[in-house]
Amino acid sequence: MIMSLSARALLAILLLAAVVNVQAQQPAGVERAPISDFSKVEIKTTRLADDFYTLEGQGGTISVLTGPDGVLLVDSQFAPLTEKLVTAIRKISDKPIRFLINTHVHGDHTGGNENFAKLGVLVFSRDQLRARLEHPAPGPDGSPGKPAPPGAWPVVTYDGPVTIHVNGEDVHLIPIRNAHTDGDTLISFPGHDILAVGDYFRSTGYPYVDLNNGGSLAGLLAGLGETIGRAGPTTKIIPGHGPIADRAALIAQRDMVLAVRDRVATLVSQGKSIEEVIAARPTASFDARVAQSEETAERFIRWLYAEVKVAQH
Repeated sequence: MIMSLSARALLAILLLAAVVNVQAQQPAGVERAPISDFSKVEIKTTRLADDFYTLEGQGGTISVLTGPDGVLLVDSQFAPLTEKLVTAIRKISDKPIRFLINTHVHGDHTGGNENFAKLGVLVFSRDQLRARLEHPAPGPDGSPGKPAPPGAWPVVTYDGPVTIHVNGEDVHLIPIRNAHTDGDTLISFPGHDILAVGDYFRSTGYPYVDLNNGGSLAGLLAGLGETIGRAGPTTKIIPGHGPIADRAALIAQRDMVLAVRDRVATLVSQGKSIEEVIAARPTASFDARVAQSEETAERFIRWLYAEVKVAQH
């Protein structure tokens, strides 16, 4: 895909505007990147196969399937990074970028949708994800959410399994219900033995469920179970954030969530407040094994406390 000078100028203007408005354009309640100078972000490309790569920049990891039929992407990171992402993609394929699948609604995974759509890319997502881009939930403080621009809304939506047949691969889009959000999708590349899972599994930091956008503990555990069931001993798991993992890491994370949930439940049943539960450090035995544990433990505990509190009353 070669853009004309005018198209490049238009994209540059769009990206400049996105830098200024990147946080304001995200739906309320989504995870936000730290304020960043996107001009300094470098895109890291990792080859998993001759026709399969990941791209890491700022935000969620992007999966890239290449081949004679064109390029398929999983997630789009933040809008200001689109030009850098396209440049990175052009280094591994000169074929048109044709398909983009969103794993969930958060802006670090959907922020580039509008820019890619303007380049002719067809965007796929769950019905619920598109609905939240159109009608975002209020923020935790009750402030109204700001809808994403219509150009960012997925064009093809689904609420059951979908398969895209491209580049000799049967790309399976599998709904994962009410896990990290209410619009999650697991993307399976069976010919490559790869699963791209978005943020209901992370290999860095403690797990996180966005209750404000329809996530739930039960859904997260079910999603991890579904993914464990689909993974084999050599399957590569591409998380929303963190290094590529394997089936054993999925099992370890599920077991850790259950263990910490049980510890939190015991403290809640004793009448402990949220601050007392945090002070009790129910994650302590896992902290040394979890990257970025210090930055993410409190959020993890607060989420579990909220769910357990409701379940016990």
